[in-house]
Amino acid sequence: MPFSSPIDIPTNLSVLVIGYVWPEPNSSAAGSHMLSLLRLFKNQSWDVTFASPAQETDHMSDLKLEGIQSLSITLNDSSFDRHISELNPDIVMFDRFMMEEQFGWRVEKNCPNALRILDTEDLQCLRNARHQAIKKNRPMELSDLYSDLAKREIAAIYRSDLSLIISSYEIDLLQHQFSMPMQQIYHLPFMLDLEELPTKLADFDSRKNLMMIGNFRHAPNWDSVLQMQTLWPEIKEKLKDKGYPDVELHIYGSYPPPKATALHNPKTGFHIKGWANNAYDVISNARLCLAPLRFGAGIKGKLLDAMVCRTPSITTEIGAEGMTADEHWPGEIAKDNSSFIQATVDHYTDKYLWDRKQRFSSEILNNHYDGNKTGPRLIQHIIQLKQDLPSHRLENFTGAMLNHHSMKSTQYMSQWIEAKNKLENSSE
Repeated sequence: MPFSSPIDIPTNLSVLVIGYVWPEPNSSAAGSHMLSLLRLFKNQSWDVTFASPAQETDHMSDLKLEGIQSLSITLNDSSFDRHISELNPDIVMFDRFMMEEQFGWRVEKNCPNALRILDTEDLQCLRNARHQAIKKNRPMELSDLYSDLAKREIAAIYRSDLSLIISSYEIDLLQHQFSMPMQQIYHLPFMLDLEELPTKLADFDSRKNLMMIGNFRHAPNWDSVLQMQTLWPEIKEKLKDKGYPDVELHIYGSYPPPKATALHNPKTGFHIKGWANNAYDVISNARLCLAPLRFGAGIKGKLLDAMVCRTPSITTEIGAEGMTADEHWPGEIAKDNSSFIQATVDHYTDKYLWDRKQRFSSEILNNHYDGNKTGPRLIQHIIQLKQDLPSHRLENFTGAMLNHHSMKSTQYMSQWIEAKNKLENSSE
């Protein structure tokens, strides 16, 4: 819901973000998006604390350098009650619905006036439904979507004061498939600082090879690697016929498991490269970015990065979903495997086609991903919602009802687990 005129932004607010994992901006699009939100809050001169029950990792962002406090918390433990009472945040943001399930009732109990925001990252129920359909080699059915996972995720969205939805497709799905009131959700794509993006980029002749990138732990990414393994021999052969016998496919991503590195085959030009220190570097040196995604949800960070690097991308309808309005795609959205293969060959070998498609990136970035526009609009929305919180909550009876019933059961289960753990520890 847009607001008619700008309002003053207070600078004395405190924000607690409860993360499913510690932010790894160089490992995943979700990590990059989280860091952009943290920086947005910090740029308002707000006190920002990031808390997580996850283990720290080698690739996590150094939040101290960002001026953000870090806090390790424990699941099913009343120590969190003490932490949040001391922080007394004005705003609490949950990173994915699982964190809202775990900690939402504690936030409501200790800080009832705090604005509760859910950052969904993507709709996991949608991603899971599509995955189940792929496993059964059939189109997604309504029964796939209306899963127990969906019931949990949609309930968390209702219980929250505001949920950030990254994809326009998911906004439509929530409204029309789940009858979600628009005042409960907010469309927030990735936020880029367009003034800080690379400008000196290689041209067609200076680039070579094909590339893919994505966290190997993310099921859609791993599936796309396997998919690419089946497509690669024909792509390789067609490129050879066109006079490009030495083209290689370089696959980057964090946390490659042994089953992925086992696919590394330099003789066929199929290279599992693993971790990339700088995604922009490897994307901008490649002639094409490939993403043969068969399932997933949200917005694909790899394809946005390709636009930033002016690297045309060949992807699927799932890959491009929710990323544009009526703009031309900077590459090709393939309908099937044969068109994916042909589009890859055409864009790799045709300089005129490559140059023309590359130029489509700028319009999309300016229209949808300018963080200097979307960020301030989000802050305005949050402050207005904070000021009108009592009336906003009165209009969300479903959320109040779910908080009353569902969260009580979560609370009692959590307290039971905590008591059980204490009893086991005392007997050791």
